[in-house]
Amino acid sequence: MAFLAITALSLAFTKDLFASVMFTGIYSLLSAAFFVLMDAVDVAFTEAAVGAGISTILMLTTITMTGRYENNKKYHPKIALTVVVITGIMLIFGTVDMPAFGSDTAPAQVHVAPYYIMQSGEDIDIPNIVTSVLASYRGFDTFGEVVVVFTALVGVLGLLEFSRKESELGNAPAPMSQHKVLRIVSKILIPAIMLFALYVQFHGEYSPGGGFQAGVIFASSIILYAMLFGVEQASKAVSMPVTKVLAALGVLIYGSVGVVSMLNGGNFLNYSVLAENDITGQHVGIIIIELGVGITVATAMILIFLTFARRIGKNSEETA
Repeated sequence: MAFLAITALSLAFTKDLFASVMFTGIYSLLSAAFFVLMDAVDVAFTEAAVGAGISTILMLTTITMTGRYENNKKYHPKIALTVVVITGIMLIFGTVDMPAFGSDTAPAQVHVAPYYIMQSGEDIDIPNIVTSVLASYRGFDTFGEVVVVFTALVGVLGLLEFSRKESELGNAPAPMSQHKVLRIVSKILIPAIMLFALYVQFHGEYSPGGGFQAGVIFASSIILYAMLFGVEQASKAVSMPVTKVLAALGVLIYGSVGVVSMLNGGNFLNYSVLAENDITGQHVGIIIIELGVGITVATAMILIFLTFARRIGKNSEETA
């Protein structure tokens, strides 16, 4: 807790954006460790991959475009600070009425959680209850999250790429292209990372993992390749137009499962009607929608990074 307090104070007063990003990455990594201690391995997996991993890389890429240090403030944020302090006090006061940590009478323990735990095996019959909840019981929520990721991608492309012609975009040099050892080792690691991503994708029903984690892991292998060999080489290996189509295809796959469920006489995203046996239908539906999630997340992360990197390359050419 002392470290978290120091981190919060450092982020509040530092003008070094690089330090802020690194503190945020460390905070995410510690949060993942806390989740592991609380037996929330799936959440820890996601936090480590997304929070400490891909988010840190994207923010560092952004700093490359904007500069490392924050500009001098032209105003005193006293009003904003007052609002934050008052809000913080109200939130702390609100915790007084919350149930004790771990209490078995807490609303979270007596609402739908017992049903998920007790009936997941009978309704869906997969070992990983987290996958049952996210992919089946709460399929609407997960579909919304995938749409949000796709929408964020469209926003980034609209701001950074569609605003300029293809010929006006540059190719950022590989920041670690001179490190021959790293390049050689990466040729060994990148295939292994991709293979692990596929394992996480298709083994999420039986162990921690799923489409979100697999998509981020797969994207990290492409991003690592771009950082070591350059964006131009990465763009040759990963076609940008095809990747854009795949990003939309992942959302379409997810939504199509719901449409097919309705055509078969069930509710939207009710996988039980996808096969003659309810359990088989659940398995088929979960595998397909997780595939859609993985495709959209992976392609979105790849496109966002490559778009930022190409804009950095253009800025570098203009500066030179």
